Amino acid sequence: MAKLLVVDDEEPIRRLIRLNLMDTYEVVDTGEPEQALALALEHKPDAILLDLRMPRYSGFELLQTFTSFSATQLIPVFVISGEAGSKTKEFCRDLGVAGYFEKPVDFDVLRQTLEVFLKDRRKERRSEPRVRLRVPLRLSGNDEKGEPFTLLTTTENMSRSSFLCCCGVALPPDSVVGIQFLGPNNELVGKARVVRSEWHETLYPRYAFHFIEKPNHWVLD
Repeated sequence: MAKLLVVDDEEPIRRLIRLNLMDTYEVVDTGEPEQALALALEHKPDAILLDLRMPRYSGFELLQTFTSFSATQLIPVFVISGEAGSKTKEFCRDLGVAGYFEKPVDFDVLRQTLEVFLKDRRKERRSEPRVRLRVPLRLSGNDEKGEPFTLLTTTENMSRSSFLCCCGVALPPDSVVGIQFLGPNNELVGKARVVRSEWHETLYPRYAFHFIEKPNHWVLD
């Protein structure tokens, strides 16, 4: 059974999350954000559900800790917050949040999102270890409307055969893009297929890519 860590200072919210998810997930929760990092290190959750506004401790600080600390940076964090502003969502996305849910939570959508996301993450973890590494790339291909595009981006994490990055265009599932390193020669790396999408409702969705052709040297080879 997959494990979730819930960090929210409101006991009714934590209780509601437990009641709605405990049949599918082992739920560890705390109303003390100061304990959250220690609980994450102890229980090694498959995902973290985090409130942003808590007394005495900023959820943004905790989020930044989770997404930058080497022992927790690959654990997906889903924000559950009463804030609906686009700037807040964009800031969370830039910090590496896997998803954003507004209160009151639509638990059907949350369940579906967790199920799909964690299923894909388990496949990735089984295949190869991932590291957090930023590498500038040029992507080229066709967007969901069939229009050609070329754009610059930077990886957020990667493995020997895959990587995650922001992409300023919407891509259809299973679409294939060409990958180039940025540099004097714009060296061709190969071709990669979309295997997972995040933040697809925003202007800058993130996509997980897996190489289907890798003729030249990749960073982790």
